[in-house]
Amino acid sequence: MKLGILKTDTVRPEWVPEFGEYPDMFVTLLGRADPGMEFVSYDVEGGVYPADIDEVDAYLITGSKSSVYDDKPWIPPLIKFVQEIAGRGKKIIGICFGHQLVAQALGGKTDKSAKGWGAGLHTHTFTQTPSWHDGGSKQLKILVSHQDQVVTVAEGATVLAGSDFCENAVCQIGDQILTFQGHPEFIPEYSREIMEFRRELFGEDVYHSAVASISGEQKGGQEGDRVANWVVKFLKG
Repeated sequence: MKLGILKTDTVRPEWVPEFGEYPDMFVTLLGRADPGMEFVSYDVEGGVYPADIDEVDAYLITGSKSSVYDDKPWIPPLIKFVQEIAGRGKKIIGICFGHQLVAQALGGKTDKSAKGWGAGLHTHTFTQTPSWHDGGSKQLKILVSHQDQVVTVAEGATVLAGSDFCENAVCQIGDQILTFQGHPEFIPEYSREIMEFRRELFGEDVYHSAVASISGEQKGGQEGDRVANWVVKFLKG
């Protein structure tokens, strides 16, 4: 399987040597789950798209510091492209911004949450068990960094998991589209860099809570590899 990664943001230059760009993070994560998977990255923030939608078998939309409702010239073409690939029956994975953009593109709505910033390790609880689920715990621990949330899901979407803070955290449309609010590709060290950078934006209460949430990471935290296995199973299902 060949996966097209739609890159919607750039990692801060000083962090790239240690963590790579966002497509690198997904290649590492999904490559562990399926060493035979191939990847192609498209810098859609820079206006780069595939010459042919069928260049790849499926698409993944990355996270971004941008909001889907921002007045930025690269966002409307991406919304149109998502509508087009959805109409063509291509499988789509959305992560954070990608999760929100899929909702916005397909009849839902994303907006800034009155609950403020979500940061650090959050728990999203499954209320349904989809076919790609591993049958284990219904609780998913995943790193997050977002203020926007999907407030109205896309047409035909089923909400599979959420929390008191983020009700619509995992959504699925048929056997074609699967989206997550959390960041399975993040590792705690990268999440900590973002926390430090956004400390003033978060406010002290959110910042300290977020830092505390990853302090016991070695005892069982971020379940990125679990999500990667789900994504691979969904894409191949």
